[in-house]
Amino acid sequence: MTELPLVFLVTSVLLLLSIFSSKLAEKFGFPALLMFLVIGMLAGSDGPGGIHFDNAATANMVGTVALAFILFAGGLDTQVDNIRPVLGRGITMATLGVALSALFMGLFVHYVLGFSLQDGFLLGSIVSSTDAAAVFAVLRSRRVSLKGNLRTLLELESGSNDPMAIFLTLAVLQVIQQGSVGWGKLVPLFIIQISMGAAGGWFLGKVSARLINRIRLDYAGLYPVLGTSIVLLTYGLVEKIGGNGFLAVYVCGLVLGNSDFIYKRSLLRFHDSIGWLMQIIMFLVLGLLVFPSHLVGVVWEGLLCAGFLMFIARPVAILLTLIGSSFSLRERLLASWAGLRGAVPIVLATFPLLMGHPRSNEIFNVVFFIVLTSVLFQGKTLMPLARFLKVDKPLLSRPRYPLEFDKTENDVRNETRELDILPGTFSVGKTIGQLSLPSDALILLVRREKNFLVPRGQLTLEPYDTLLVLGEPDALQKVRDIINRKEEPAE
Repeated sequence: MTELPLVFLVTSVLLLLSIFSSKLAEKFGFPALLMFLVIGMLAGSDGPGGIHFDNAATANMVGTVALAFILFAGGLDTQVDNIRPVLGRGITMATLGVALSALFMGLFVHYVLGFSLQDGFLLGSIVSSTDAAAVFAVLRSRRVSLKGNLRTLLELESGSNDPMAIFLTLAVLQVIQQGSVGWGKLVPLFIIQISMGAAGGWFLGKVSARLINRIRLDYAGLYPVLGTSIVLLTYGLVEKIGGNGFLAVYVCGLVLGNSDFIYKRSLLRFHDSIGWLMQIIMFLVLGLLVFPSHLVGVVWEGLLCAGFLMFIARPVAILLTLIGSSFSLRERLLASWAGLRGAVPIVLATFPLLMGHPRSNEIFNVVFFIVLTSVLFQGKTLMPLARFLKVDKPLLSRPRYPLEFDKTENDVRNETRELDILPGTFSVGKTIGQLSLPSDALILLVRREKNFLVPRGQLTLEPYDTLLVLGEPDALQKVRDIINRKEEPAE
């Protein structure tokens, strides 16, 4: 108990350093996760912090919990309408693309570095998945997005490719333990895990939306607790019945985020914060687990593996899976380079440690080196490459209004909607009082460029003003029809 204050102090310092370092990462165009890893490494045994931590089981458990919440938050923030056009290609990249990357990488490690074929495929499987959070952290730091459906494709791939990498890793470890390849059991097992994960996540997402709307809790603060329990229940239940828990929490978040339920804005913000907290904790723990002095011994192996993965394995896999798609060659090249490695490979690298695999320490250090190299090199060059290939576009930030509206149990059907005043429409040059809006719709604010105006009746509307309107969906549609009318109605 006497050490508890010290634990609180050290934890708070590490969290604060991680938060402040995100500003530094944004300034120099690096993903924030790189800074979190570095802070963890500096706090570890080989750094000035001197914190000794070598418990792979604890790191694995922390990583599993953190990934579940991160994937759920990613699903909550994804719009189904956006991913529908790239659904087929995204799933192909997340399954076949991951398998091809693992295959190419395994063969390279076996024939070039002298690993056994099984160990080569183990290393290839571990580093086969990507981290889109790292990709878009880089893009956001330079106020850059991607044209067309490219951004959505990469978000879908990264959000759904972790289950394939996890399955391949566990399958190879099973082969190593048993000494034989039971493809007759592994392939059906994979199909069952993916199917049950997707179906379980969809079902629990639908049930969760209905539960949130019907439970009528007495305290609003309990709804985030309910959201937390949904994540834990989804992962635990689906894993227990033989499905893939990571895919289940992503699909559950996807279904829930595209459903209509009370306190939705509050829950989205809560899980976004939890997602960031989990990323920080996970990368700090993984940074503590590695010994930087051990990385020196795998520099050449790590550089060769990272180079092969970035320049050959990932690009070839992506080009093959996008054959016949509508994406241009430039977009495919950018997608190939946007394969930053992140938390999942490091977490998966703890599984051989838990098994006591003879080369587990070497594999872990090589994987860690690959992740650092990928984040540092690809993260720094991704934005210039997007600009060079001319597939970039400005990132339009959503306005932050000085007031917010969230649905509660007393106004389930009410919602807020942004309605733009377009040039040449009836509403341009009219005052709000002259619009004759329905009585069950209320204009909360008028945004004009970067300013917010009080919506008084005598306020004259100008082209490209944005109205923040509160009301039921039918009333909001009537307001849209009125302000978008091309001609003034007859008297």
